[in-house]
Amino acid sequence: MSDRAVGDHQRAGDGPSGTVSGPTTEGAAQRLAELIRQAKSVVALTGAGISVPSGIPDFRSPQTGLWSQVDPMEVAHISVFRRDPERFWSFYGRRFDALEDKRPNRAHAILAALEREGRLDAVITQNIDRLHGRAGSRQVIEVHGSIASSSCLRCGGRFPLDEVRRRQALAANGVPLCDCEAPLKPDVVLFGELLPVAAIERAEQLAAAADLLLCIGSSLEVYPVAGLPELTLAAGGRIAIITQGPTRLDHLAAVRMRGDVVEELEALRLALGVEVWAPSRNTGSLA
Repeated sequence: MSDRAVGDHQRAGDGPSGTVSGPTTEGAAQRLAELIRQAKSVVALTGAGISVPSGIPDFRSPQTGLWSQVDPMEVAHISVFRRDPERFWSFYGRRFDALEDKRPNRAHAILAALEREGRLDAVITQNIDRLHGRAGSRQVIEVHGSIASSSCLRCGGRFPLDEVRRRQALAANGVPLCDCEAPLKPDVVLFGELLPVAAIERAEQLAAAADLLLCIGSSLEVYPVAGLPELTLAAGGRIAIITQGPTRLDHLAAVRMRGDVVEELEALRLALGVEVWAPSRNTGSLA
């Protein structure tokens, strides 16, 4: 098996007695650990899959993904917010409720530990759930925004999540209002909106400068973020892909790990000899 395909398990049935053959998780983790040791710059790119173990559904999995249950263009498009904020907030209010009690999982904690040990420069995340920061990661680029605040498109007022929830509870129609009485919009990137310029530019800089980009829990389908691994490859770096579903860049990965994201990152942690600590409860305890 070529060096570029380490960890790319064969399909069930290819090996003896119908079992999965190919390198073990431990073997792939050892190879990835060696690449991390050799690299001067390591960056992580995370998608919805890293938060699934925290009880947050991803978007595109059949039957269970969020967009298998609702049409995003009918509830999460900027035009819906502008045209019918009540309909928009009927969806996003439930989304806020679903995220409120979620805590970082072991995968988030391991990335925070890698940063603390100087083995990871930053996390670029497509997620809006704030879990990387709550796990202890310091350098987090939230390219799709965050639920941490909401803003007024009329006057520019901005309010933290707790205040938004309070205003939402007071509103008979569930639409939180600014002091100027315009509806507030979550500071997340909706369909039909451009990504924050500063965030995507920083993400592109990090990806282009990385010797190794860890693509974790992402389908690598949503652009422009899905193009970041190609910036790393074009600059002479390598990519590792750790996610259960197939991606269009699997054949270019130096290491491909297809198992449960927590188990795969735990194997990597052990291979690197990195310790993990749980943040205090006010930052999202893992204990």
